[in-house]
Amino acid sequence: MPEPQRKIFVLDTSVILHDFNALQNFQEHDVAIPITVLEELDQFKKGNSVLNLQAREFIRQLDKLSNHNMLHEWIPLDGPAHGKFRVLTDENGGVDASEIFGARKADHRILNATLSLARSAPDKRVILVSKDINLRLKARALNLPAEDYDTVKIKDLSHLPKGKAEVEIADGGAIDRLYQDEWLPVEAAFPERPAANHYYILRSGSKSALAFYNPATDRLERVVKPLAYGISPRNAEQTFALHAVLNPDVLLVTLTGTAGTGKTLLALAGAMEQRRHFRQIYLARPIVPLSNRDIGFLPGDIQSKINPYMQPLWDNLGIIKNQFDEKEREYKKVDEMVETEKLHIVPLAYIRGRSLSNVIFIVDEAQNLTPHEVKTIITRAGERTKIILTGDIFQIDTPYLDASSNGLSYLIDRVRGNPLYAHVHLEKGERSALANLASSML
Repeated sequence: MPEPQRKIFVLDTSVILHDFNALQNFQEHDVAIPITVLEELDQFKKGNSVLNLQAREFIRQLDKLSNHNMLHEWIPLDGPAHGKFRVLTDENGGVDASEIFGARKADHRILNATLSLARSAPDKRVILVSKDINLRLKARALNLPAEDYDTVKIKDLSHLPKGKAEVEIADGGAIDRLYQDEWLPVEAAFPERPAANHYYILRSGSKSALAFYNPATDRLERVVKPLAYGISPRNAEQTFALHAVLNPDVLLVTLTGTAGTGKTLLALAGAMEQRRHFRQIYLARPIVPLSNRDIGFLPGDIQSKINPYMQPLWDNLGIIKNQFDEKEREYKKVDEMVETEKLHIVPLAYIRGRSLSNVIFIVDEAQNLTPHEVKTIITRAGERTKIILTGDIFQIDTPYLDASSNGLSYLIDRVRGNPLYAHVHLEKGERSALANLASSML
């Protein structure tokens, strides 16, 4: 049997900024980066964002290899990888991408370096790896194989759990016993143990009840419609979501769904309801500037700069506050919590390096985070901390992520079934009849 053809994977800057440990993820194959990538990474090494961290960590990896001449020879990689690595300096590939695509830019230099490598190594298959769709399209136009970096990509989104299900049970008396005793043995509805903290609409003929599997007691327990700081769920899935947020045994919650399903509102209301049990409530969203305008272009101090990006959080706080009359204590309490920073809206970049103890931390629009960013956030959790992430995995606002590779999808896929974790996917829009019309018809 012939030996499989060895490959050389050429990584562009977007791959390194997505995963600084990418060199170790190509098994026995060789890995190369054009020198243009090093020049681009040099521009990212200063700063507090996750991109800056990824760039610095990768540069540190290269520093460990600096006792070799990586510009002229292939260097064996340590760790799980068994291939070799080098930096590409030759950009004479016979075809000049800058001339073909009409501009002298870094992407075209990366293409030229890859073409040059392919010409000098005809016995190996050279593949460009990039998170940039346009760069992959240009590579293929030059008959150069190109792939997405999918090491942390979910293969089949249809198998991503929704955290809820409808179940028809044959025993007609089981529903009555659930209402009477507030719980049922698992065997009454399932032949096998369900996933931890999974929610169910149990039906038997005309009867129905809401329940969830409690891994601590190993039984199905009835879910009662809760009320959280004036906010009441409008349907079964919202009831499940608020129950997960309020459950003291669940320390990590993900809520997904399209706009208007109530994800952020339920997370905030649930956090406000539990305010006495936590030192602070932190609210955050990834800052994704429009038109590539960095946050630094906005006038004012840091709070003035982030407020436009955090406005949806303020809007939801306004909805919660307006459940009460202006003279009521609960109305005034929201403003008081903001003023005393008991309820604090923060940029995610400020979380790095901190240990967050005894707080509820809500991250909205978490689908715009990379898997590494999500890991960074959750590893900040100290004792008695609860983290809630909300988002729509199909509404990505950053250029190098998609429904299969964003941090929220990755988290849901990896931690499913853990007793500390609960997930609910919301499908029914409750914002307004007009919003539902737009979601369904446009």
